[in-house]
Amino acid sequence: MAIRLPLSLLLGLLFAACHQTNRPPPEQLEDLMIGQGLDTMNYEVFIRSFKLEQELEVWIKTEHSAAFTLLKTYPVCRASGDLGPKRQEGDRQVPEGFYHIDRLNPNSSYHLSLGLNYPNKSDRIRGDQQQPGSDIFIHGACVTVGCIPLTDPLIEEVYHLVETAQKRGQQQVMVHVFPGRMHTSAFQKMMKDSPHFSFWQELLDIYAYFEKNQVPPSFGIEDDGRYSLLPE
Repeated sequence: MAIRLPLSLLLGLLFAACHQTNRPPPEQLEDLMIGQGLDTMNYEVFIRSFKLEQELEVWIKTEHSAAFTLLKTYPVCRASGDLGPKRQEGDRQVPEGFYHIDRLNPNSSYHLSLGLNYPNKSDRIRGDQQQPGSDIFIHGACVTVGCIPLTDPLIEEVYHLVETAQKRGQQQVMVHVFPGRMHTSAFQKMMKDSPHFSFWQELLDIYAYFEKNQVPPSFGIEDDGRYSLLPE
């Protein structure tokens, strides 16, 4: 006797299957989390990336913690473009600003990939009105023309963390992309002479809040595309 499943259930099962890597958790990653006293199954993820240093941080917050803990800093294995925001399709720029992961692709041509919601509202206002660019990912394969690439073993770790957090109910995994570690004296000096000074000052307010509190702040996007830190 054939069993007919409701269409909604079939679509749900298909969606779930498309978002499973069917890979076991990287053993070294579980050991790292256990060593830091972190729950390996129930946690939230927050990601920061720094273009100048070519580094990507993964932060973890467990159920009973108010703040995030730095789990691991990953080397970004290729760079593309210059410091400064992405404003147009084909400029090879890695975006700078505040995003979230909007799709997971276990069948990516770049091993595994985590899509960012670029262009966001700010990018659409400030970038090219016809072709601001799209398809920005954190991915493997160690190649890039505007994305954030890791080696294949390292993207497996980051992908697993994000996938598990979303399975356990995290609605949005935030990704903050900065031109560099903005608190350093070297960056502050470079910032003063940069044509991106005003834009970077917007990023600095949000960067500094997290540096102090280890919690991503709430922010808004003004009508002209500027980021603004919201009052607590």
